[in-house]
Amino acid sequence: MDFVFGQARHGTRAPTTKRIKELNNLENELKKLLGSNVGNDDHLFSLPSWLKDWKSPWAAKINGGELIPEGEKELYDLGIRTRKLFSDLFSDPYNSDIYTIKATQVARASASAVAFGMGLFSGNGNLGSDRHRAFSVVTESRANDTMLRFFDRCHKYEDYKKRKKPKVKKLIKDPVLDDITKSLTARYGLNFTQNHTSTLWFLCKQEASLFDITDQACGLFTPSEVALLEWMDDTEVFKLKGYGSSLNYRMGVHLLTDIVNSMDNATKARERKQVPGTYEKASFRFSHAETLIPFTCLLGLFLEDEEDFKHIQNQECLELPPRPPATRNWKVSDVAPFAGNNMLVLYSCHVANSSDEYFVRVLHNEEPIAMPGCDGSDFCSFEKFKNKIVAPHVKYDFHTLCNVNKEESLVTPKPSN
Repeated sequence: MDFVFGQARHGTRAPTTKRIKELNNLENELKKLLGSNVGNDDHLFSLPSWLKDWKSPWAAKINGGELIPEGEKELYDLGIRTRKLFSDLFSDPYNSDIYTIKATQVARASASAVAFGMGLFSGNGNLGSDRHRAFSVVTESRANDTMLRFFDRCHKYEDYKKRKKPKVKKLIKDPVLDDITKSLTARYGLNFTQNHTSTLWFLCKQEASLFDITDQACGLFTPSEVALLEWMDDTEVFKLKGYGSSLNYRMGVHLLTDIVNSMDNATKARERKQVPGTYEKASFRFSHAETLIPFTCLLGLFLEDEEDFKHIQNQECLELPPRPPATRNWKVSDVAPFAGNNMLVLYSCHVANSSDEYFVRVLHNEEPIAMPGCDGSDFCSFEKFKNKIVAPHVKYDFHTLCNVNKEESLVTPKPSN
């Protein structure tokens, strides 16, 4: 084992400030829907009791989006597991040039990097009873970060998203929300609107991920409605951040190139027999769903069909994921959950019937995952990885793809997940 690269989404966070306002407003909307005679009208008797007096848990919050304690623990535990999994790489004394940790200039991402580093290096320092040590986390200015925040530095992508969002809403989201809104209205006798349904679905996801509650907002929906709403979310992400356009993921080419360069440097260090401690052995990056999803697509993961890999190499957008009850590979809960991650591991070894010396293995959420570019294996030669997976994406650099110029670089960065 010669080198490992890890890229992770930040851990579980609180709802953003915008979403908190939406959830707080839901409390007032429910009161209006229920009216002043809650419990007296026959059609209200079937309503869940929690709905009749629900109060937003975020009513007292002013700001949102921060990493919560559960999110800290997710990354701390990931750091501990990473050290155990790649123990051979962490035998050298800590040096920021050997073990690099970078994060976006967003609090929840940099806090995730710190939590991860605390786990990764725990027991190897002299600070406190747990023997923590200080370590470096490097961040790039949000205005110039084309490595981890390429999604808000690529103005062709911004234009694409502005054009496609209304179409996704009209063709995908509105039909699903309209149908489910009608069902909710018939089931509970309340005049739900599409906005109510959308916010209740968001509340369901927040209660499930933050409080482990699945019998309140989630309980309003039938299992088939939940499946359809999940497909709606997955399809929106597919179209705006995933395989729905080659630009969605090819704008991450700078990150992909950087990883390959690091692996190339690791092979050169081995061949030159450089002294351990003089070259990079591990690199970890902490960012957002908007980074993790495109990078996952660059690797060709979670495709629905074997032929899809050829399409993405030719810059062709893919068909939408199949609608329930059909099964699908593309699920955002698998592709980019909180603390979701990709790890690329470089090995030097001799394999029977192969003249190659260096090999790459890809792990997604710490599990080996098959790559179409590696003939359906999670393990293939470094040369094949570069030729089959990397080369088709690096024909153009970031600036060529995104047409960034000095005037455009003054645009204010957008928030991220």
